[in-house]
Amino acid sequence: MANILVLGANGQIAQLAENIFLDSTGDNLKLYLRRSDRLRDKAASFEDRVELIDGDTTEVDKLVDSMKDIDMVYANLAGNNIEEQARDVVDAMHQAGVKRLVWISTLGIYDEVPGKFGEWNNKTLGSYITNYAAAAKVIEDSDLDYTIIRPAWLTNKDEVDYEVTQKGEEFKGTEVSRKSIAQIVVDIAQVPDKFSRKSIGVDKAGTDGDKPAWY
Repeated sequence: MANILVLGANGQIAQLAENIFLDSTGDNLKLYLRRSDRLRDKAASFEDRVELIDGDTTEVDKLVDSMKDIDMVYANLAGNNIEEQARDVVDAMHQAGVKRLVWISTLGIYDEVPGKFGEWNNKTLGSYITNYAAAAKVIEDSDLDYTIIRPAWLTNKDEVDYEVTQKGEEFKGTEVSRKSIAQIVVDIAQVPDKFSRKSIGVDKAGTDGDKPAWY
């Protein structure tokens, strides 16, 4: 049984991961987010396993406090200040003595997406890629036991179906389900050395193309 801190706990992938944690593991969750009342019903349904924390990831002291007795931090964050958020999370983890971090990033941060899809992705995401690349560098330059997950374009398909590429390899495919990414997060919590100090690209096999089929 592990204790997991979820940052950005109201995100779509985060909520899917939370549901898997609660339904299929014995892990306990601390759900950290702004306006924590949005997850009040979930906390009430699992009051012995879920704790809500109302906060912003730039509040380092609150982050440090929230990491007490935590085995893994799962960060599902967004925003133009994502690099600052990464620095604050790393700082807080160092202060709290927590090592294991799973960080959701995006595809393209290493210019690893080839061909016309890569061109389309770079044009569509623009500075979003630059910001997330800077955040990933903060994490990779740390001594944390991290896993950076770089999903393809996300779908809401009710499936777990994915393949993985490593940093330095060309990205494959154009899309993957949010549920697949959520399952990877849960799997890492159960086997903590899975993808240790790796940055993984995740897509659904057979979805190659110039852009996602549904876009």
